[in-house]
Amino acid sequence: MPQNSVAGIIGASSIKFGTSGARGLVSDFSSDVSAAFAIAFVEALKTQNINVERIALGIDRRPSSPDLAASIAGGLQAIGCHVDYYGILPTPALALQSLSEKIPAIMVTGSHIPFDRNGIKFYRPTGEITKLDESLIVSQQALLPAFNPFLPSESDVAQTTYIQRYVAPFPKNALQGLRVGVYEHSSAGRAISKSILNALGADVVSLGKTDVFVPIDTEAVSEEDQLQAKIWAKEHNLDAIFSTDGDGDRPLISDEHGNWLKGDVVGMLCAKYIAADALSVPVSCNSAIETYTQIPVTRTKIGSPYVIEAMANQVSSFKVVAGFEANGGFLCASPFTLNGVPFKELPTRDAVLPLITLLNCTQEKGVTLSQLVDKLPPRFTASDRIQNLPSDLSESLIEVWSFNLETFLETFHLQQSVLNVCTRDGLRVSLDNGQIVHLRPSGNAPELRCYCESYTQSDANLLLSSMLQKLLTCFNSSN
Repeated sequence: MPQNSVAGIIGASSIKFGTSGARGLVSDFSSDVSAAFAIAFVEALKTQNINVERIALGIDRRPSSPDLAASIAGGLQAIGCHVDYYGILPTPALALQSLSEKIPAIMVTGSHIPFDRNGIKFYRPTGEITKLDESLIVSQQALLPAFNPFLPSESDVAQTTYIQRYVAPFPKNALQGLRVGVYEHSSAGRAISKSILNALGADVVSLGKTDVFVPIDTEAVSEEDQLQAKIWAKEHNLDAIFSTDGDGDRPLISDEHGNWLKGDVVGMLCAKYIAADALSVPVSCNSAIETYTQIPVTRTKIGSPYVIEAMANQVSSFKVVAGFEANGGFLCASPFTLNGVPFKELPTRDAVLPLITLLNCTQEKGVTLSQLVDKLPPRFTASDRIQNLPSDLSESLIEVWSFNLETFLETFHLQQSVLNVCTRDGLRVSLDNGQIVHLRPSGNAPELRCYCESYTQSDANLLLSSMLQKLLTCFNSSN
């Protein structure tokens, strides 16, 4: 393999595809590596007879993102591709523009992963790339041309299109009377979120805006953010608080008390509101989904490519096919009608649709968000992660436990009998007392994820705390 081939450059780097895009340390995203990924993407599309004359490009607010985007734009220009640059915007806004224009897109974002890392997401003219596309990208033999990094002039068309998507189906006063806090931090979609809420009549309160990048993880909300939400809710008399991860595709929504709602709870409520008749969700999502929605649900490995693949298999059999993840990102694989207005599909994670549907649902039913959630089946989840943990170490231990469940039960002092074991993605064990524990190495960073489920939130929290403490003991003794 020639060293200056794009496949050679990618292979020699430490940048790898994870559950959503190519991710790695900023220090490994050299100008050549960034350009090589973009050129390899174009070459991979060409092998599938997709002509690439234009590509949409966007970024998040990470300090490293403009430089990565400049290298990508320079590399694309060198092979004759025109770049439509949309600057800082949510990933779903860029994806929507890509679908509308029927052109590919590249988003520079590390989403929620730590500050010293970044990533690149790729979109075909029809939506997110698949795992097959990832394999094609890393195997392209085209040579890297000489190029000069640059950022084209910026357009706001994609942002305008995205705002209109959520404003059009509802009257201007749809959210009148609601006070909604927007926890801005460094989210790529903070300005857009406020614009949409204002356009629908909500009283918007700006919270926590910062110029320093904050890696918000909607599946592992920090104790500080949990406490701060409660303070904000009381101080500002809020009906809800809205935030997202770094690139605006995973929602973080609190009720009127400042309690952050779980992403799969948000997904259930959103799916019900849009009258979905088939769902695809990762295996880590709340087991109450089937009970609450009463529609066919396909369980997948964790990661949007797997959810998208499963939804694609459902589209021919069902009218309104959707999906979501435990992180809250909601995906629509088919068009549907929202409040009597035709609503186009957007088969990539999105944070705004769940927000708008939940708030409108409370308005229509005359209830608060907490009252809406209280009507769900009594299944509660808790999740967290152990960071800076080598993936090979966590993978080896999970492999051992998967083949020896007695050792697993003894290690974590679990006295119950095992009802079911799922190794589709990590190790997920259902116990006869109704509790579930799920261990899985992250596909995006050196982290181990732990998911727990029980009949009460306090029991789920206690189980999670116990699992994490014993996991740390295991890993410390393994070093």
